[in-house]
Amino acid sequence: MWRLVPLKLGRLSRALKLAALGSLLVLMLLHSPSLLASWQRNELADRRFLQLNKCPACFGTSWCRRFLNGQVGFEAWGRLRLLDFLNVKNVYFAQYGEPREGGRRRVVLKRLGSQRELAQLDQSICKRATGRPRCDLLQAMPRTEFARLNGDVRLLTPEAVEGWSDLVHCPSQRLLDRLVRRYAETKDSGSFLLRNLKDSERMQLLLTLAFNPEPLVLQSFPSDEGWPFAKYLGACGRMVAVNYVGEELWSYFNAPWEKRVDLAWQLMEIAEQLTNNDFEFALYLLDVSFDNFAVGPRDGKVIIVDAENVLVADKRLIRQNKPENWDVWYESKFDDCDKEACLSFSKEILCARVTVDHNYYAVCQNLLSRHATWRGTSGGLLHDPPSEIAKDGRLEALLDECANPKKRYGRFQAAKELRGYLAQLSHNAR
Repeated sequence: MWRLVPLKLGRLSRALKLAALGSLLVLMLLHSPSLLASWQRNELADRRFLQLNKCPACFGTSWCRRFLNGQVGFEAWGRLRLLDFLNVKNVYFAQYGEPREGGRRRVVLKRLGSQRELAQLDQSICKRATGRPRCDLLQAMPRTEFARLNGDVRLLTPEAVEGWSDLVHCPSQRLLDRLVRRYAETKDSGSFLLRNLKDSERMQLLLTLAFNPEPLVLQSFPSDEGWPFAKYLGACGRMVAVNYVGEELWSYFNAPWEKRVDLAWQLMEIAEQLTNNDFEFALYLLDVSFDNFAVGPRDGKVIIVDAENVLVADKRLIRQNKPENWDVWYESKFDDCDKEACLSFSKEILCARVTVDHNYYAVCQNLLSRHATWRGTSGGLLHDPPSEIAKDGRLEALLDECANPKKRYGRFQAAKELRGYLAQLSHNAR
């Protein structure tokens, strides 16, 4: 029932980094002709590099014209394929430009998984379809569960996809209608009816939902409507493009105090927005670390840039079904684990309660308070406050109660007071 979330990827030790760099230099010398070729060639215009040949076992095709026309290109060192072994997460930085616009802008490209995870995806599709680990994915996909909704199926229903990923751990029909209606990888978006999608688009939708639903989170809760997520741009094969936000939150760990206070206030406001909003969807962040947020260089706005592990609970459905203890406030249990960026939670409880403090707990424990640890540091984003604030003691007391409450329902009250206090300190008070 309970799940402990450790840091996804451990940091490479200094020795391993040095060894890797040494090996890289040797490889560069041995393969200088191919190195030059990879530098000069725009691989983002290559159908095989984009893995477009694997569709419909892919994430979409809405941006293929831009990729194949050479409008998207890697930045500097991103052109060197020899560096890919260091890029475990398969995240790239690129430049994109429309001929009519004249300028170029920075975008982030994601394969939504590591090479190993993508290879496992291919093997699982083949084994389900043919019983063998290798096959023609184009022929195999219609013989898997990703094709179960092909044909004259009207709706994407909870029974079809419940539990496939965090996004649909406990989906309501209202949430699934929203996912289909806002699905960006079809020309006929805007309808919640599945029958308006081609069979290939339905399979792409279901595969994305199961493998890594981040694109669907960004599409269904778009930044254009005020949600704190990066803007989804499109996909081609197994490459997804999102808007570049800015430097990761970690780069502000030692920023001036006033800046850190403003960022902390924004983080608490994000926790509040995702928990309580007019749409009555609670979006719970199950993976919270300094790397999963970024800060806009111009407006200083904090944005979530990794939305793979977001659980959405429909509060209307909970009120309607009234599961056991549905109206009892739920307090997340503090877990002082020995790993970085860990959280303890019960997905079943998140899905069954209307009033939950999980997002406040996650932000306070993993980002703001003295319990936050990341890359060998401790103290959280609000470390080393000015002497007058440290002497007053109110900030430390609120952070401690928000991370590890001593009173019953103490975190709810502490989070509310902390939002107000940080707004006052950062001059964001309304």
